[in-house]
Amino acid sequence: MRKFLALALATTMTVATTGMAHADAVIAQNPDSVVKALQKAGFRAELNKDSAGDPMIESAASGTNFAVLFYGCTEHRNCGRIQFVVTFTGYKNTSLEALNEWNAKNYFGRSYRTDKGAARLEMDLDLDDGGMSAALFEDNVEWWTTIMANFEKHINQDG
Repeated sequence: MRKFLALALATTMTVATTGMAHADAVIAQNPDSVVKALQKAGFRAELNKDSAGDPMIESAASGTNFAVLFYGCTEHRNCGRIQFVVTFTGYKNTSLEALNEWNAKNYFGRSYRTDKGAARLEMDLDLDDGGMSAALFEDNVEWWTTIMANFEKHINQDG
């Protein structure tokens, strides 16, 4: 009987803890959770819609504007993924070679040239199926801002 009670208590604690963690989760299905997590991390975060009508957050880090786009949405809601995006124009070194060099040397942050010749940097997060904890999300935002700053230095070098 004691083993049964111990197992029941352990199961109850696991379910309760999981429920509390999920309540604090940052999930793409709830864009407000992404806004709140960004604001808690000290960033401006304004929820808008992109040109397709999906949620979009406008933010900035160290004076550089970036966006958080939502993907995998059903009728502009219930999204599954987000993408941090920044576009740089007017930099010294946005050649395909420079961007390929970045991609080859950096695990996080994918770069490419837009059809208008600007350098674009993106980083994806899968926030479906329960999302991620606010602490892990904040860690990913810190990665994003570091990557963004390093990329800006990279494309501002003489080619």
